[in-house]
Amino acid sequence: MSDDKLFPKSINNLMKEKFFIPSYQRGYRWTENEVTLLLEDIWDFAINPPKQEEGKKRPFYCLQPVVVKRYNNDEWEVIDGQQRLTTIFLILKNLEFPIDSTNKNIKRIYYETREDSEHFLNTIDKEVSQKTEENIDFHHMAAANKCIREWFTDKANTTEYPFAEAKFAQTFLTDTMVIWYIVNDGSETVEIDDDYQSYDIFTRLNSGKIPLTNSELIRALFLKRWNAKETADNLRLRQLQIASEWDIMENKLQEDAFWYFIYNRNDGADPKYANRIEYIFDLMQEKAEGAEDKYTFNKFFTEFEKSRKTNKDNLKDKLPDTDQLWLEIKKYFQTIEEWYKNRELYHLTGFIITTGMGNPVLDLIKARRTYKTKSDFKKHLVEKINLQVRCNIRTLVYKDTLKIKTILLLFNIETLLSNTKSNMRFPFDSYKKENWDIEHVRSQTDKSITGTERREWAMDIMEYFTGEVDNDKQISYFDSLEKRITEANTEEPDIHETKKLIRANEYKSLTDLYKTLSDLLNIIHSENINDHKFNELYVKMREFFRENNEPDKCAISNLSLLDASTNRSYKNAFFPIKRKIILEKDKKGTFIPICTKNVFTKAYSKRFDEIMYWNKDDADNYLIAIEETLHEYLN
Repeated sequence: MSDDKLFPKSINNLMKEKFFIPSYQRGYRWTENEVTLLLEDIWDFAINPPKQEEGKKRPFYCLQPVVVKRYNNDEWEVIDGQQRLTTIFLILKNLEFPIDSTNKNIKRIYYETREDSEHFLNTIDKEVSQKTEENIDFHHMAAANKCIREWFTDKANTTEYPFAEAKFAQTFLTDTMVIWYIVNDGSETVEIDDDYQSYDIFTRLNSGKIPLTNSELIRALFLKRWNAKETADNLRLRQLQIASEWDIMENKLQEDAFWYFIYNRNDGADPKYANRIEYIFDLMQEKAEGAEDKYTFNKFFTEFEKSRKTNKDNLKDKLPDTDQLWLEIKKYFQTIEEWYKNRELYHLTGFIITTGMGNPVLDLIKARRTYKTKSDFKKHLVEKINLQVRCNIRTLVYKDTLKIKTILLLFNIETLLSNTKSNMRFPFDSYKKENWDIEHVRSQTDKSITGTERREWAMDIMEYFTGEVDNDKQISYFDSLEKRITEANTEEPDIHETKKLIRANEYKSLTDLYKTLSDLLNIIHSENINDHKFNELYVKMREFFRENNEPDKCAISNLSLLDASTNRSYKNAFFPIKRKIILEKDKKGTFIPICTKNVFTKAYSKRFDEIMYWNKDDADNYLIAIEETLHEYLN
């Protein structure tokens, strides 16, 4: 079998090819951002071309790879790169190069399972208005085409470059290259651009402004033919093994349950890994925040070069020990996978990673290599957690947010671990993605409610009393109260005294409820809420739900992990309102930490006579449960 081919291919030469998009490929999904970035980068290269160094090839703008294999005698199956190819064809159309199956300038691009997409791409200017909404492919193609057309119009209207389209076309056709990567089955003869014979692609990749990622470059290092004497069979065997194991690791990392177990940075500054295996490489090379883009690849490249010089088995040909280098990557990944598969290690390391500062995964990897046995490593984890959480939790208050959140997370994890017969695992992916944080079990009675929060608060109370979410049904329930009040107040001549008392109490209860609902409806539907009336109702409801006294609202005994992203005013809601929300979410399958669910079902309480209220006894019993569960760590 012949080896694969990897070389630059100009857009001019790309136009000579026919492309087949197989069914496993997703549809066209580039947005205006990606299209504009590509156009601007090529334009910048056109007006500010790099200086050609003496004795070297003319510089070119480099796009990411188009990976293909021979499909028919004159066609290529696109394995990777159809997004770029489709965008290139759309740019060519706007440069007035017609695309069809017979034109000599540009051959066709067609799709195995989306046959209409080829026709739409070829006739996009004529049919865009009628077919844009027929399917999502058409929508994105039309949006990209519009973006390209408007971009050219905008550039043409600038006085500095009146012939912008022609200047762009020259650079685009001759000085813009894709990395043409042929997965070769040994059957074809490859025609390489005359100006650029096959050469080591690594010296050229950074000339483009949309460079390959670190993981793509590292993959190419491992799959590269390092010596001309290496047989095709040996090369193919090594490539297949590495590619297969690479895919296994990447597929595992694409599982959110595994990914968020080890990946802890989920704020707005996250690096967005197109290939999650790159995170493993970053860890291995201890890439620091703010390091240059190609830091990880450069470190691997250095290791390859060092291996070439020290590989005793290949001193003559100076080949790197690819097998040994790849084995190091597998060992690194397998260590993390070991933690994930072992239920106890999963929870202990997962907790440290989730709450740790700096680079906890890297620290744990080093520790695992220090402690040879699994039991010694577990002891190390327990000691590490002990140092992190040890404190007197009775002195903690709400402002100690990070400490309390850490302790409550550990409380949930240890609650699961304490049941050795259970296979339940704490879902770190849900915990991180849904942004769970600490909130009050009972409402903050000293927190003022303003703006739209007042209306949301009133809607929560209204739903609690009526049992209805729909506004019309709430009003219908409210209207029905008048009839019930009238019936309760009706005098009957021979009614028994006990029944009279019951009816009187019913009348008072219904009348109070009618007045409360009336006040709530006024708040919900008023454009301007009266401050005095709202505060009066709030005090009344606080007394009704018994949240106008102890326990200490800022102690850990009144705090639990709650979903901060839920569209509810948790801080203002009373205990039974929060309880209803939590149980509704749990009933629908939403992740609720086990200890949070226990709090709102009062599982820690010794008495169950007041299931709808949270009192001092409930808070004290909750605190005792935390201390007993975490006694190994807190003392």
